[in-house]
Amino acid sequence: MATRGPGWAAWVDALPRLVRDLLDEWSLTPDGDPTHGECALVVPVLDADGQRAVLKVHRPDDESEHEHLALQHWHGRGAVQLLRADPRRYALLLERLHPTDLSELWDLEACEVVAGLYGRLHVPAPPQLRPLTSYVARWTEGLAALPRDAGVPHRMVEQAVSLGRSFVDDAASVGTMIHGDLHYENVLAADREPWLAIDPKPVSGDPHYEVAPLLWNRWDELAGDVRGGVRRRFHATIDAAGLDEDRARDWVVVRMLHRVLWEIEDGDPDPVSITTMLTIAKAVQD
Repeated sequence: MATRGPGWAAWVDALPRLVRDLLDEWSLTPDGDPTHGECALVVPVLDADGQRAVLKVHRPDDESEHEHLALQHWHGRGAVQLLRADPRRYALLLERLHPTDLSELWDLEACEVVAGLYGRLHVPAPPQLRPLTSYVARWTEGLAALPRDAGVPHRMVEQAVSLGRSFVDDAASVGTMIHGDLHYENVLAADREPWLAIDPKPVSGDPHYEVAPLLWNRWDELAGDVRGGVRRRFHATIDAAGLDEDRARDWVVVRMLHRVLWEIEDGDPDPVSITTMLTIAKAVQD
């Protein structure tokens, strides 16, 4: 993580002391090897009563600023239970789950599990959450500013811009607390329930926004029938969740083209990633 830039390096340098301070203040004892994702360290611990938990320390960022708030509102219903939080230090004490995630299941079965969680996680958004439309507006205008020679079919860019602007103007695009990044590896097996969501990036948004990550993750498994595989995942999810097909499809198109934009803006676009996103956007519309 420290190689990503000075800000990351400073956070990594301060992390050992931060973890030690939290262990002392919260009377926690390490209970296994730490693990990490893209932006957080997770330490298995025992609390003062000997109960198993994990200490999660996240690098400060906008996406995770309100993770504790979402977990508080869900109160363990469909999601990992929050036991304690220090939002200022982006530190959470969480129920300990199993390491098994939905990657272990057949992908369509996994999609149906996620769809079953939607109904429990999609509750009225608390006022502190940022509106999804604030992000969509910025990314859509960035997409609209792409030059014609950016290497992306202009027809698809225009379609995504039109859809994105429509969503920004649509009151139904906000008002529901959504997870924001609910894919196979962000659902873990548990004792309390078979499967629970972790690692939310909550915003006040639209439930139909949630479907897209199930399409681009576990991509290698679709080899041989990409179009059919994408469509089967899409329909398995929206059918199980009772979502509107057209609205979910339009959000997939918008999200895929936004991801293409980010690849281009990074300055070293990966043509394989861009092709993947465009393939998904086409597949759900065929």
